[in-house]
Amino acid sequence: MSTELELPFRLDTQLTEMMRLRVQSLQQRGQKRQEGERLLQANEAVYRLDFSQQSLRFSHWTVRLAQAGRLTITATSQLWTPDLTNLMTRQLLEPAGVFWRAVGDASDAPVQCYEADADEFGERIAELAKVRKVMYFLFAFEEGCSPETVDGSITFTADS
Repeated sequence: MSTELELPFRLDTQLTEMMRLRVQSLQQRGQKRQEGERLLQANEAVYRLDFSQQSLRFSHWTVRLAQAGRLTITATSQLWTPDLTNLMTRQLLEPAGVFWRAVGDASDAPVQCYEADADEFGERIAELAKVRKVMYFLFAFEEGCSPETVDGSITFTADS
């Protein structure tokens, strides 16, 4: 028997702030980032997904954008340990999930996405859930999108 398990993306304010302080520290000292280091951009925040189970199959995304805008979700690999190392570009996974709402879309119109990429992305997350209890994501907010106007989760099928 299988059950659906919806896992919400949660803003990791502490990790986002830590990464913003890294950028600020480099700027204040006039230093450059490490070779290959991925610094957090002003329009980005770190979100996390906590897995309560490890044996999951991807089902679907639920992304809500309250207004027109674009949200890009990029996963980090299991090799990134944020409490020990800086984020490196090689630790970002592809494909990213890109979701958007165009200006003029009805408020009840579904959010659009590159469906094949989003499905592949969801399947990769399910694979990584087998070895992870938590996973981190970079959310990039563009074209009028902001953390206050976005809500997202991913639904899996869990074998019981």
